[in-house]
Amino acid sequence: MSPQPQAAVGAPLSRVDGRLKVTGRAMYAADQRVRGMVHAVVVDSTVGRGRITSIDTRAALAQDGVLKVIHHRNAPKLPYNANPGSLNLPGERLRVFQDDEVRFRGQPVAVVVATTLEAAQHAASLVKVDYDSERPATDLADAPAADNPRTYARGDADQALRDAPVRLDMTYGMARNHHNAMELHATVARWKAGTLTLWDKTQWVQSPRAQLAADFGIAPESIRVLSPFVGGAFGNAARAWPHITIAALAAREVRRPVKLVLTRAQLYSAVGYRPAYEYKVRLGSDRRGRLLAMTHDLRSETSRYETFVDRGVVSPGQMLYTTPHVSQRASTVPLDVNTPTPMRGPGYATAAFAIESAMDELADELGIDPIELRQRNEPDNDQSNDKPFSTRRLRECYSIGAREFGWDRRNPKPRSTRDGNWLIGTGMATALYDTLRQPAQAHVRLDADGTARIETATSDMGPGTYTSMTQVAADALGLTVRNVDFRLGDTDMPVAPIHGGSLTMASVGSTVQDGCDKLRRQAIELAVNDQESPLYRVDAGDVVVRGGRLHVAADPARGETYRQLLVRNRRTHLESTGAYTPPPGEARTSMYAYGAVFAEVAVDARLGLVRVRRMLGVFDAGRIISPKLADSQAIGAMVGGIGSALLEHTVTDHRDGRIVNANLADYLVPVNADVPDLKAIYVDGRDDEVDPLGVKGLGEVVLVGVAPAIANAVHHATGRRVRQLPITAEALLGS
Repeated sequence: MSPQPQAAVGAPLSRVDGRLKVTGRAMYAADQRVRGMVHAVVVDSTVGRGRITSIDTRAALAQDGVLKVIHHRNAPKLPYNANPGSLNLPGERLRVFQDDEVRFRGQPVAVVVATTLEAAQHAASLVKVDYDSERPATDLADAPAADNPRTYARGDADQALRDAPVRLDMTYGMARNHHNAMELHATVARWKAGTLTLWDKTQWVQSPRAQLAADFGIAPESIRVLSPFVGGAFGNAARAWPHITIAALAAREVRRPVKLVLTRAQLYSAVGYRPAYEYKVRLGSDRRGRLLAMTHDLRSETSRYETFVDRGVVSPGQMLYTTPHVSQRASTVPLDVNTPTPMRGPGYATAAFAIESAMDELADELGIDPIELRQRNEPDNDQSNDKPFSTRRLRECYSIGAREFGWDRRNPKPRSTRDGNWLIGTGMATALYDTLRQPAQAHVRLDADGTARIETATSDMGPGTYTSMTQVAADALGLTVRNVDFRLGDTDMPVAPIHGGSLTMASVGSTVQDGCDKLRRQAIELAVNDQESPLYRVDAGDVVVRGGRLHVAADPARGETYRQLLVRNRRTHLESTGAYTPPPGEARTSMYAYGAVFAEVAVDARLGLVRVRRMLGVFDAGRIISPKLADSQAIGAMVGGIGSALLEHTVTDHRDGRIVNANLADYLVPVNADVPDLKAIYVDGRDDEVDPLGVKGLGEVVLVGVAPAIANAVHHATGRRVRQLPITAEALLGS
């Protein structure tokens, strides 16, 4: 821990970049204006599988302002070298305009470049493409699983199930979900003197740099990627998608900067999504509800050209509850679709819906309170690896949540509570997400005027990286927040890991803390060795900095400001490099964030409409750096969970692979009226096993338990168990 007074960390500060955003001065990728810029519009395939037999571009090229139409018959062959610096998946990434094969509906088959966006859009509509097509396979339910499934086993689950006094067998389904962030994916590409500059929507500036270096066969150092602001992403900007290669290729071909902005409809095929799942659970217990065995059989969709595996989907089944006998089989199903990608709470949100629904079904079968059932199966250690937990305060989450939510007023009998024509139900679920950390670096500079600048190539897609890092830096340097300038989103800055997986605060935050601590100690050493300083010959360990002033901790009157110190010593600035690397080797403990989510719903008895009345989440997420940002994260995640539980469902026409609801009118997401009363509570504490800041990461765990809590509340309200997300009126009213 830092010896510094903590004035900024833990304070509910407003976003330091908030004014830029509300005044429109925050520049997103599509806002960039580059001299000589032209516009590109992608032409998508209209079949789900087949080959291109002809492309007629004459009408498009005849339009005023059209510069070029690029497709597989005139595009240069790109090397598409191996890419060790990005998020590689097994298989072969999509190689745009390199052959005539169509692998999924919406695959880019051409790009029109014109002097205006309107000209490019009109010309794109005139490109005529003929295909030799066949019916695609896009239905997870009708497709066989791939070979080589991931498996896990301990004990003998099949025998234990046969011997168990209580046995349940359930199959759950989760529909495909799309991220639908407010900001469209956009890229501006400019070649100049052999170097490429890319302004891009990305959660990791290193990823498009590595991808384009591999695609074009050029040195990564000749590519600069800038992404200072991201208007939401939730995982779909975590890797580089084919449109960035298209933009860079188009810019090189027409020798002018090119802007390419995907349409809302194109986001349903040009970037990834949370894959659809079928998740079968069998469980056995004794009569008191103690789990004896569980089996998990999972099937998820992926593309044929790459294999996407939802990280973490198997972890909850291995360690969430005390279970002596466990077996798992997780398979991917290759389909004629584009490649999935992580979506908030990746894997864990999917597994939690199945496991937490199954636990409630067991509680109902045995007549045991759902919280009590979970308490009875709370493990002493991580049974998947026999390691102790770094911290695991789920019992506190349960008890605090039950008290604050009023769980003791709950009548356990389904359909027992009404409000007029509305059936009222309450439910709860456990949440968890593993704690990830990766190496990072940051540059810190303190100028003689007493202001500091910190730079690192991380990102901020909405959780408030600018603000939380400013808070950490301000306390470590002993400055006010207004005197700290934190910058990010540029490959010219020190390297940082992907902004995702709830690892940014632990990784980049620890790096910022390290760099600022080093610089503060530099200043203190300079002062205690300076004969003209009031701190001359003071023990460096006795000096702290507050408000830009170095002073003896026990004697605040004895000290001086950074400015006085640097000016007297003729220093224009001090600087340092911060670094953080997780300890080498295997971790000593099992490190997860946890939570308990409570939901109250009302279901119209005649129409089957579900409304969330209130929701509470209680989380064990270590130290909370910024309570206001944490609340924003938690409430936003609850909104997303409501969408997954009740509304979000990508609908595919399996005849040709067309996504029927590829727009925000038909792909439903929650609105303000859907979220009346949401609240989050954080268990006080820190986890020093994880990282120097004691944080565990918050952005994923706050979503994981939401959908199962709502599903369990719907069952309590109606007596009907819906095992397929989203929960629809048809499912509640059907026989």
